[in-house]
Amino acid sequence: MKKQPGIFNDVIGPIMRGPSSSHTAASWRAAKMSMDLLNEPLKKAIVDFDKDGAWAPNYRAQGTTVGIDGGLLGLDMADDRMKITEQVANEMGISINYEINSFKTKHVNTVRLKLEGTQGNTVQVLAASLGGGSFEIQNIDGFEVSMCGDYYELLLFNSSSVPFPENLKSIFPLNNGIVESVNDDKRLINIKLSKAIAAEAINILNNTNTFEKIITINPVMPVISGNEIELPFSSVESMLKYAEKEDLDLATIGLLYEQHQSGLPEDEVVDKMKYIVGVIESSIKTGLAGTVYADRILPQQSHLIDKADKRGKILQNSIINRIIANVSAIMESKSAMEVVVANPTAGSCGTVGGVLRAVADDIDATDDELIQAYFATGVIGAYFAMGPGFSAEEHGCQVECGASAGMAAAGIVQLFGGTARQAVDAGSMAIQNMIGLVCDPIADRVEAPCLGKNVSAAVNALSSATMSTAGYNALIPLNEVIETVSSVSSQMPTCVKCTGKGGLAITKTACMLKEKLASKTSPFVK
Repeated sequence: MKKQPGIFNDVIGPIMRGPSSSHTAASWRAAKMSMDLLNEPLKKAIVDFDKDGAWAPNYRAQGTTVGIDGGLLGLDMADDRMKITEQVANEMGISINYEINSFKTKHVNTVRLKLEGTQGNTVQVLAASLGGGSFEIQNIDGFEVSMCGDYYELLLFNSSSVPFPENLKSIFPLNNGIVESVNDDKRLINIKLSKAIAAEAINILNNTNTFEKIITINPVMPVISGNEIELPFSSVESMLKYAEKEDLDLATIGLLYEQHQSGLPEDEVVDKMKYIVGVIESSIKTGLAGTVYADRILPQQSHLIDKADKRGKILQNSIINRIIANVSAIMESKSAMEVVVANPTAGSCGTVGGVLRAVADDIDATDDELIQAYFATGVIGAYFAMGPGFSAEEHGCQVECGASAGMAAAGIVQLFGGTARQAVDAGSMAIQNMIGLVCDPIADRVEAPCLGKNVSAAVNALSSATMSTAGYNALIPLNEVIETVSSVSSQMPTCVKCTGKGGLAITKTACMLKEKLASKTSPFVK
């Protein structure tokens, strides 16, 4: 069965800190898994980026160092020490250094980690960030692998001259794949499992005296793969036909999708969504209460909307005001290194949560109705992930704020009580309006023009949902719109794909801001 993106693993999440899910969350996950590979306490690390990659010019400013530090140091994303990782490393006597070098990569967002442990063990890991916090470890000490943090992984090392052990399938009958990789005269056997690896199985392997080294790796994703159940639909159109045949709204389809993808029971899937939505709601409250952080270019502004409203300077009691305030609050929480949810990315995390909260308040929706709306957003995001995915370094901001606009539009239709087709059409309309959107963060901070793009995406979502629910024609089906996003990205110059080398990022004022920030002591600078 073909593996599909999960709502929790690939769309709504991760729960994180930092300006960018691609930079901070994905690098944290890769670093955390790398520590399992090292298999002993860390003494020192050399982390480098390819000089021609997308991360070389902005890895400090966009928080890659914070994510990698946190993962190497064993800090949870919710730990406040994530704000001071360099200080924590110094206190622990651990050396972590960053370099720009030249090496072969398969992806623009690639990092290489060379780790040395306190007992002398070493490991070199090559990993790529795929967008929205997703990642892949691609190479371990010269062995080609594909590890995305969603399985329990067992790594068995021995000589390639030793016959391949045929008893592995009997020892691990429920494996989700056994892959062999050869490097010179050495062999790596990678076994993927959806359940924790039993100590008895490790003892059996040790007693065979076949393997020079055995390493177990724990998953870092919220949902373990390998427990999937076949869905009753595959494409967007077959999903809509199924929804209409069974008289299901898009929220029910989204819940069904994640149940089948995760293999988890309905109540557990709903509880996971409730927890995530609770984090999103908290990030709105945190932002509105006020945030302060030295290394950012925009001060707190979310409170200004309420002040202007009370003075009669803007539209009175308008839902637009609440959307702007909510979106700003989430983005300000993100920029202050508070805990947020990448939804589907950190750079676009304000859109869905900000507008759904505003609409829910406006129509007096219940908490359960809000949770249902998030499942509707999730399934739109899942089909987007099957297409271009969420990496701005590959596709520009059309896959961040564009995707979030489509997701939010579907969620609003769900709150309105619309049909699955109306929700999907609203997603199509909203994404159509964002095709070609570039990614050009000013001073390499994911704040501006990101804030304005998040607000625009949220308002776009509301207008698209309103039009679709009223009966407007989306004209172009969602699947064709998503395909168009990919084709347009191939025509976009690299300089406007989150490199800081094009668009607003190279204006005179932006360059001055960048120089000003660089002259200060930044928590991101190493």
